[in-house]
This record gives sequence, C-alpha cells and structure tokens, in this order.
Amino acid sequence: MFNFKLSTFSKSFTLLVSIFMLASVPLANAQSWPTKSIKLIIPFAAGGTTDILGRLLAQQLSKDLGQNVIVENKGGAGGNIAAEFVAQSPADGYTIMLASGSMLTVNPNLYKKLPVNYAKDFVYITNVASGPMLLSVSTKVPVKNFAEFIAYAKTKDLNFGSAGIGSQVHMAGENLTYAANIPATHIPYKGESAALNDLVSGQIDFMVGNLTAAAGFAKSGQIKPLAVTSAKRVKQLPDVPTVSEAGIPGFESTGWFGLVAPANTPKAITEKIYVATVKAVNSEAMRASLDLNGLTAVVNDQKDFESQVKSESIAWEKVIKGRNISTQ
Repeated sequence: MFNFKLSTFSKSFTLLVSIFMLASVPLANAQSWPTKSIKLIIPFAAGGTTDILGRLLAQQLSKDLGQNVIVENKGGAGGNIAAEFVAQSPADGYTIMLASGSMLTVNPNLYKKLPVNYAKDFVYITNVASGPMLLSVSTKVPVKNFAEFIAYAKTKDLNFGSAGIGSQVHMAGENLTYAANIPATHIPYKGESAALNDLVSGQIDFMVGNLTAAAGFAKSGQIKPLAVTSAKRVKQLPDVPTVSEAGIPGFESTGWFGLVAPANTPKAITEKIYVATVKAVNSEAMRASLDLNGLTAVVNDQKDFESQVKSESIAWEKVIKGRNISTQ
C-alpha cells in the first residue's frame, strides 16, 4: 500500500512539474522576444499611405528591437485578406499588421461575411499615426476650384476611386459626396496607388485620397488638388484650402493607422512592441519623415486605442446604414 501511494505521488508530482514547465515556456519566450525577424503585414498594395508609413515604422523598429522588421504587402478585399492571414498566424509576436482605421471600424459593419472577427481575433497595440485626406481631380476634369467642382459634379455622373470597398479612402469619398450632395459612382481598387495612377491617367474623375500618397502627384501637376479635409491647411500644399473653407463649413475627415497582432499574443510581447513603437515614432528621424508625409504621430495605449475603435465603429455603423452602402 505504501509503495502504491509513493508511486502515485511521484507520478502526480512529475505531472505537476511538467505542467509548470509547459506553462513557463510562453513566458520565457516572451521575455526573450524577439530572437528572429518580424513580419509587418501591410493590407494594401505598395505605394499607398499604409505602405509608406509601414516602411518608415519598420525601418525604425528594426533599430529599436535589434531584429529585422520585414514589410510584406497582402492587398485585396479592403484589407480582409491580410487580416485573415494575420489572424491565423502564430500568436508569438513575429507577425503583426499595420491596419487602416477603416479595417477595424468600417469592415465589421460593411461586409456581411468576413473571414475574421476584428473584435476577437486581434489584440490592439496602438494607433500609430493619422493624417488628412486630399480631394483631387483628374487634369481632364474642367474645374479650377472646389466650388466649380461641386457645380460641375451636379450636372455630370462623375466617378471616384479608392483603395477598395470600405477603405478609408472610399469612406472619405462617400462622406464628401454626401456632404456636398453630389452624385458619384465609386470605383474600388486593390490599393490607393492603383487608384491614384488611374486618376493621373484620367481613367477616373476624382479621389479623396490620403495626403501622404497624393501630395507628390499634386505638386507635380499630374492631378489637380482642390481641398484638404483637415481642420487647417497643410504645409505640404499651403495654397490648397480646407473643405470647410471652400464651401462645406465644419467638414473634417482624417485617416489613421494602427498596429494589431493575433489574439492571445502574450501581453509581455505586445507591451514590448508598444514601447518600441512609441520610441520609434518619437525619434527625430521618424518625426521628420511623418511631418514630410503629412502625418501626425498618435501612439495611444491599448485601452485608449480600443475605445477609439469602439466609438468610431458605432459612428460608421450609422453612416453605412443611413447611406445604404454595401459591398454588392
């Protein structure tokens, strides 16, 4: 009897030790993270604002984390393709995503079927940066300013491009056309850069794109900038008025971009990513790059980031239902 109890105790003790050791593995991995390269998934094609910001951030994070942060573009379906890839990746901190604000706040309200649950399949790390949008028209559109554009649009069936259905470029365009009470047909692309290229060639009439991606085309005269959606004029295009100045008082629309990781990624790891991101964004080099690209640093903590996503999701739900916007 005594030997049986001892044997049973020994087995139980061994089992407990094994459980403890297995439980301690994630903690040990989190403490040593990172020990290899990290993938930063960009949910849109190269050349758009998310891509530009992602590459700036990756370069600085590589220095701060001591490991290469490799940018990988996975465009399509308003960011949902990339989101599915990240959601299904191991929750070990080696695959993270720079999501556009629209992915987290618009997609859940717009798409009837999604490959992911944005509220449950990701952990929100921080909002990285935000920036204004720019209303631009093709050089083939015979208008010189915002007022002429509105008058012209009311007599024509114009179309506008975006980075995809539900993208913040799409929703900014919907916001503007609704506020200006003008009809327009939406033409979705797989990324902002593709839409901008067609705006330059005159395949589409106008676009409310991120200032970061559109400013260069505007400065070179390849497209005609008519108004910025920020509350104040931007130094990149100081002669371009705000939409509020130009004819729709109080109008304002900004785009933003935040870091997320697969759900269940250890908090010790997401905290390291957050701290490194704050350091990166506040570095002199990145501050200068953000400013040059018309972006403003945000870096809020996880709690504030989650609150922002929830409040904006509620607002977009009302807009989408009220304007009957769909993916069909």
